[in-house]
Amino acid sequence: MLRKKREQLEQAADIRLQSQIGEEERFWFLMRRMARENKTAVISFIFIVLMILAAILAPVLTVYEENDMDLMNRLSAPGGAHLLGTDEGGRDVLTRLLYGARVSLLIGVIPALLSLILGAVLGVIAGYRGGITDTIIMRIADVTLAFPSMLLAMVIMYALGGGLINVFLTLTLVNWASVARVVRSQTLQLKNSEFVEAARVMGVSNRKIMMRHILPNCLPTLLVLFTLNIPTSILTESSLSFLGLGVQPPNASWGLMINTGRQYLFTAPWLSFVPGIAIMLTVLAFNFLGNGLLDVLDPRQKKQ
Repeated sequence: MLRKKREQLEQAADIRLQSQIGEEERFWFLMRRMARENKTAVISFIFIVLMILAAILAPVLTVYEENDMDLMNRLSAPGGAHLLGTDEGGRDVLTRLLYGARVSLLIGVIPALLSLILGAVLGVIAGYRGGITDTIIMRIADVTLAFPSMLLAMVIMYALGGGLINVFLTLTLVNWASVARVVRSQTLQLKNSEFVEAARVMGVSNRKIMMRHILPNCLPTLLVLFTLNIPTSILTESSLSFLGLGVQPPNASWGLMINTGRQYLFTAPWLSFVPGIAIMLTVLAFNFLGNGLLDVLDPRQKKQ
């Protein structure tokens, strides 16, 4: 009897290993298929990489410092020594744009990553544990999702005050609930799978089952959610900075640049148009990339 049971467990482990290898190969196959069939997603990915490199290499790409002021050349039109003109303090707009990309991209990536981790952990716990644990976590998520995200972000920022760290915390608290609901749904489907049952029979702890067996199978969905949450965070931060609740001067961020340039819309429109276009292109790039990933990773798209 014990020998037969051991053979069944070994067979289940072999099936699990083969499925993991197959899923890994299929994932890279799907990525190659996206590269062949969705040129917009590829172009978006290249644009994102170039934007990240430009933000990192900002000191190399410009001869000016972020807060260098030249009051004799304030509100200079684009051209000459200042390709994108200067602002109300005589600071080079291109330099501010590159340094602002650092802040805006960080605010897009870090809160999206933190909300992804928090939502994934709470979602898998809620789905796997069930009962009162599931009820408490999901009701908190429902309350969070009941508020408009921008309104909730404004309330939290008013309570915490401005600053980069508070922006990270605010965007994490705003975005975790949607991730938790998606991961919970997938966990409910996976927790009765054969490889999970085999792990239980072998005496694997619930924590290891959740972290090593269920969460890895949610990674494709989490990858799509991460890609789509980045532009949401960038837009929310830009709105908060525009309202004076986000990044504070003298630091540069795209939303803050739009806010400071709006009073010069008729005399120096480039002050708001340049960061506005940067936000638009970056958000579109992340959305196109996320949609491309969704097309190849969504099961309904696979059937097509």
